[in-house]
Amino acid sequence: MARQQNILNLCSSTQGTQKLSPFKDVSKTDSQAQKPRDKKLCSSLEDAIRRSGLKDGMTISFHHAFRGGDLTINLVMAQLAAMGFKNLTLASSSLADCHSPLIEHIRNGVVTKIYTSGLRGPLAEEISRGLLQEPVQIHSHGGRVNLVQSGELSIDVAFLGVPACDEFGNANGFTGKACCGSLGYARVDAENAKTVVLLTEEVRPYPHHPLSICQDQVDLIVPVDRVGDADKIGAGATRMTSNPRELLIARRAADVIINSGYFKQGFSMQTGTGGASLAVVRFLENKMRSQNITAGFALGGITAAMVDLHEKGLIEKLLDVQSFDSGAAASLARNPNHVEISANQYANFTSKGASVDQLDVVILSALEVDTKFNINVLTGSDGVLRGASGGHCDTAVASKLSIIVAPLVRGRIPTIVESVTTLITPGSSIDILVTDHGIAVNPARPELAERLQEAGIQTVSIDDLYRRALVLTGKPKPIEFTDRVVAVVRYRDGSVIDVVNQIKE
Repeated sequence: MARQQNILNLCSSTQGTQKLSPFKDVSKTDSQAQKPRDKKLCSSLEDAIRRSGLKDGMTISFHHAFRGGDLTINLVMAQLAAMGFKNLTLASSSLADCHSPLIEHIRNGVVTKIYTSGLRGPLAEEISRGLLQEPVQIHSHGGRVNLVQSGELSIDVAFLGVPACDEFGNANGFTGKACCGSLGYARVDAENAKTVVLLTEEVRPYPHHPLSICQDQVDLIVPVDRVGDADKIGAGATRMTSNPRELLIARRAADVIINSGYFKQGFSMQTGTGGASLAVVRFLENKMRSQNITAGFALGGITAAMVDLHEKGLIEKLLDVQSFDSGAAASLARNPNHVEISANQYANFTSKGASVDQLDVVILSALEVDTKFNINVLTGSDGVLRGASGGHCDTAVASKLSIIVAPLVRGRIPTIVESVTTLITPGSSIDILVTDHGIAVNPARPELAERLQEAGIQTVSIDDLYRRALVLTGKPKPIEFTDRVVAVVRYRDGSVIDVVNQIKE
């Protein structure tokens, strides 16, 4: 009794600044104190949404590890619409053709604002024509993390589709039927969202391991039939090309790398999306063998071609923020030096260490390149949104050597233009342009031009390439836009680098 009275006296004391309260044994009456084992599991998606505390006007987020095979966004948005939610901000790390059902959710006021790294398909077409009242905020992959951590993009509820997890929420992307590989973008949401809801196809016994998303980050879990179609991850921009022109460009790009001064033992590399960019890896293999060179690491979106070189001992480590195909996704499960990293570790310039800052060579694609080496990867020749900022500006500025691979013309449309329609990556970040009609070196890097010329690789000025494109296509008619802004392009530090205006019909 004396001990209990001392406790009560201490807790009721007004001395000091710390207010204490006495312990009460409520285990017999309080259901929370009984630690229910399944407290995170929800009976349905509707149950999960209600328990998440989501309200009108809040921000919801998604990841794009399934790329064109994603099913999670449409599933969640259909349920939110049925429940009557309005005025939501949708923050997906990227959006694809498969997300066209969002058009109706925008028209019906369910979604009124979007943050994303890219837009494609019918949704992009409609937004280019003024569907959304507020401009879409387009960010890079590293820039997205910066926006989240700065507080501008404050995620209320993250809905993250995973192939499998346990009853506490331990999950990865390479266990289960819908194997998507790295959850590098989802990890940012799991670490920063106020509430994290996992949608999973399978609940496995505890503890599920290895971990991409950890139990102490997850609030709620809802089993669903399907979160994504893994067979569609490698479609489109991540295909391995058989196009002769793209292979020619890839071979030239490989020659540039080999003679750039950066092709040496332990070098690092990344390839972006696009057939020629991805195919460069093919042509490096023989030279790596003949010169007895191995790469220290490959970074970014990892492909089966990079896994092949890794398993042959030519690339020591793979740092994977997103698996670009099923071969890469499966490799994560079996290769200990195939390492998953988050988008923060990958490319956020305000992080304590971004892997892009250790990158020697990056090979990137482009929709347009202008005579100042500025790059557009977002809008097409008609001014319509049809691409993504992705990690383009993040890797270009941080790498020691940034190479753009692109055909001189596509159809009757020039790739080399006087001024890009939309600026994503400034020309100051670009070192070399490789086309099927010639190789141009940025005048700011004269030492690169000298190395290539010493190796017998001919270079031309970018102005020469521009004139050659005009001979082949003629000067394109200028795109007509209205004054209304439909998208704001954010550089990796959050600053506005350009805007996209509504196309004039």
